[in-house]
Amino acid sequence: MRALLGAHDVMEVVEEGYDEPTSKEAETALKEEQKTTLRTERKKDYKAKSIIYQGLDEATFEIIASAKTSKEIWEMLQKTYRGADKVKRIHLQTLRGEFESLRMKSSESISEYYARIMVVSNQMRRNGEALTDTRVIEKILRSLDRRFDFIVVTLEELKDISTMSIEELVGSLQAHEQKLHRDDDRASEQALQMKLSLNEGRYEQGGTSQRG
Repeated sequence: MRALLGAHDVMEVVEEGYDEPTSKEAETALKEEQKTTLRTERKKDYKAKSIIYQGLDEATFEIIASAKTSKEIWEMLQKTYRGADKVKRIHLQTLRGEFESLRMKSSESISEYYARIMVVSNQMRRNGEALTDTRVIEKILRSLDRRFDFIVVTLEELKDISTMSIEELVGSLQAHEQKLHRDDDRASEQALQMKLSLNEGRYEQGGTSQRG
């Protein structure tokens, strides 16, 4: 809104206002030059009010409905949003604490943890936090489950974290996650085969004993 008002050259009248005559008689008594200046200032004020009104929702419009000049409207809006900014700052502090306390659960997949991280990150950004991708990446790397210790060390040594995208990081972690799953499946299959072999061996021994 400030940018729009500045572009239309009416920001000065919004911030400083202008001298409105106290009565019709006082306006009539003005010199012609003063009347011309007054008409110019009024036009600027009308334009400023029009721009401001276009940027308000119905609830906010009700707050400033009693204001007569753009300066009065602007002052009311500042008071209103100053309170809203305070609430936003408090909410942001809560989100910062939540962001720092996030940790990947042992039962979570990379995609599930990534989704949780991004929900909080996006809320922080909407509340005014200048959260960079690098900061999010660093947070993910230091809060992963211990299963990913090897890939974290590899990424930190071989990659430039400051130029890496979040998507690139998540892709690398998901590839490592799939490898872990394959290794687990292979280990489970080997354990099953070993169990079957032992059972078969016991059966054969039992059969020999019975024949004896």
